[in-house]
Amino acid sequence: MTDPETTDFIQTTRTSYDTIAKDYSAAFPGIPDLPVDMSMIAAFAALVKANGTAPVADLGSGPGHITAHLNDLGVQTFGIDLSPAMVTLAREAHPAVRFHRGSMTSLDLPDETLGGILALYSIIHIPDDHLPATFAGFHRVLVPGGHVLLSFQKGETPGLHLTERFGHEIDLRYYWRPAYAVGDMLAKAGLDVAATLIREPVGPEKRPRAFVLARKPG
Repeated sequence: MTDPETTDFIQTTRTSYDTIAKDYSAAFPGIPDLPVDMSMIAAFAALVKANGTAPVADLGSGPGHITAHLNDLGVQTFGIDLSPAMVTLAREAHPAVRFHRGSMTSLDLPDETLGGILALYSIIHIPDDHLPATFAGFHRVLVPGGHVLLSFQKGETPGLHLTERFGHEIDLRYYWRPAYAVGDMLAKAGLDVAATLIREPVGPEKRPRAFVLARKPG
């Protein structure tokens, strides 16, 4: 069986974010000034708290600002990121919050231990054929009634391949998807879609943003 940690797209994504980690963190120094996005995160936090006290995993936590914000909202949250450099920076910026290196495609967590999963702009680096197994993993680790909140750039085109960012050479692929396609994959993984929101681009953004909120029955 192939080790997910050695899969080509995992390796190239990890190396690319290791390369740009410091510049990325400097470019995004805090939680975004985006009221719609933050309202969705607040709603997710409220739903998680209403279902119990199980923790939340922020998958693709990057610099850790949203992970720390969820903790400030009263939700026990820890971050998981593919990039060791990102994990180091997140720990330095938020020493009271736990951050671990790992991949959302192979969560090293016991069954039914998470009250919620947050993945903001991180499934965009996972190819379509790997998403069903990834979402099945989400279902496995969530407690009954646990919630998932995903955000991603909405689109029908395949995405893009960046070979440079912040002046560094990288190899990073992005996958755009319509919200209904992500919702269908979540449903096939046994997760009920509770809400879908599309936000138009703001400022320098070029594509609409999609948010999909889903719940494990229970």
